[in-house]
Amino acid sequence: MEENNNEEIRKTKYSDAELEEFKQLIITKLVKANGDLVLLTEAYSNNSENDTNDTSPTFKVLEEGQQVLSKEENSRLAARQKRFITNLENALIRIENKTYGVCRVTGKLINKERLRAVPHATLSIDAKNKMATPDPIN
Repeated sequence: MEENNNEEIRKTKYSDAELEEFKQLIITKLVKANGDLVLLTEAYSNNSENDTNDTSPTFKVLEEGQQVLSKEENSRLAARQKRFITNLENALIRIENKTYGVCRVTGKLINKERLRAVPHATLSIDAKNKMATPDPIN
């Protein structure tokens, strides 16, 4: 395994076969993400008549409050899902440009395991940790 990691570090880009593997992974995630977005969008824009029109006024007020909260949360989740989809689409563009998997800070290849877990990653773990940790004051 150590030899494999050293080989990845020396390479400056992934092979076409490796890029194809990542492309298929991203397309699979993109299909699922788009399906999830449809469900979230329907949940916060639902105008069905399955509401509380025929129940007591007190229950109706409570139910409407819960619907508003739920719709706001679903709206936030949908916005987050849209960003995720955009990130996946951008990753596909990087694959086409053959720049996929290269850390935008270090210029080195991002570890394959990281890319399999977070296929839209643009930072290696080291670069991400360095950016998250403020420099100590001297």
